[in-house]
Amino acid sequence: MAEKILARHSGREKVNVGEYIWAKIDVTSPGNNLGALMELKETGIKKAFDPEKIFVVYPNTLLPSSLEASEQVNSLRKLVKEYGMKWFEYGRHCIFHQVFAENGFCVPGDLVAMEDSHTTNYGAFNVAACPIYVECTYVMATGKLWFKVPESIKFWLTGKLPELCMGKDVILKILGTWGSDVSMYKSAEFLGPLASNLSISSRWSIATMGVEIGAKFALFEADQKTFNFLKGRTNRPYNPVKSDSDAEYVEEHIVDVADLEPLVACPHDPSNVKPITQVEKDEVKVHQAFIGSCVNGRQEDLEIAAKILEGNKIHPDVRMIISPASPEVWKDALNAGWMDIFLDAEAIISPPTCGPCFGFEGILAAGETCISSSCRNFRGRLGSPESKIFLANPATVAACAIAGKIVDPRKYI
Repeated sequence: MAEKILARHSGREKVNVGEYIWAKIDVTSPGNNLGALMELKETGIKKAFDPEKIFVVYPNTLLPSSLEASEQVNSLRKLVKEYGMKWFEYGRHCIFHQVFAENGFCVPGDLVAMEDSHTTNYGAFNVAACPIYVECTYVMATGKLWFKVPESIKFWLTGKLPELCMGKDVILKILGTWGSDVSMYKSAEFLGPLASNLSISSRWSIATMGVEIGAKFALFEADQKTFNFLKGRTNRPYNPVKSDSDAEYVEEHIVDVADLEPLVACPHDPSNVKPITQVEKDEVKVHQAFIGSCVNGRQEDLEIAAKILEGNKIHPDVRMIISPASPEVWKDALNAGWMDIFLDAEAIISPPTCGPCFGFEGILAAGETCISSSCRNFRGRLGSPESKIFLANPATVAACAIAGKIVDPRKYI
């Protein structure tokens, strides 16, 4: 799939693994990287390649908490207006990976490069999407980027997801089985009967954490579920791709979920994965529980959390933060009655934000433990290097918030 998209965007019939090419980028974003926009200005670039294809969503955190942060927002806003880029600020949008798809900014067959490591998430929509950093200014100025055509690796997803298992558990199984470098600079393709049966939300979770297995791209095929989600969100034509039946892969792995149980990534590595029944035996006390992020902050995630929390109270020693991924998700949760359940359970309901995922809110003290539905559990990511982060799906996080320790969520259904 990646080879087809790269060939199309480089104006060629075919590209070969390992060769270097220049390709046109459909859309990009500096994220909340003020430096990339400042560099655009400082290098004398007076016009971006196409302001209609550059989207700036700020911030990934809550309202400015310092004068310095406020000055940064003000500077960013001015630069965005000067270049005529698309601008989304407080009260409208926050986690820009959610915003992109909800607003149809990218469609099947696109090539996307933007600042932020979890840009691979758009692969859920058959988009070849990769993170960039120092290259961001160049892409905004020219609309193109060089690539080394990656090898492709296939993950054949099969079986039926057991009770309270989600897409998060599928990617954790891959991480725990093959490690965090199995797809290093490869295009990971998630195919098979389970891939077709997964919800868009679960595909989104897997593609988002594609970067955690080292993937350059993390691609699903587009199908009717994809088109149904994008309907009414964009007027752009789709040009989806599928791999040929004789496509060559550097590796092929079968991911059978028939016997899967909810999984937990233990500190301090997303690939340090254990089944919930094993971790539960360790009686791990929890001080903070977080449901949200670009991995697990969508409607499906909040719905299962509400089912677990309904009629229960959060443990008095636990601070639970629930952050819907966007205003759209927030409104849907409100209309479905899930917000009432969260409030009755005494959770903290946050505006859409990345803050509790990467250490801007919900800071952990030394010795504290967080169970999180987010993407990474690196040492010190949420505060003290003496704190610990465990990763799990939203059902598990909700159950742990009630129990005050890491427990099997299947006890709460």
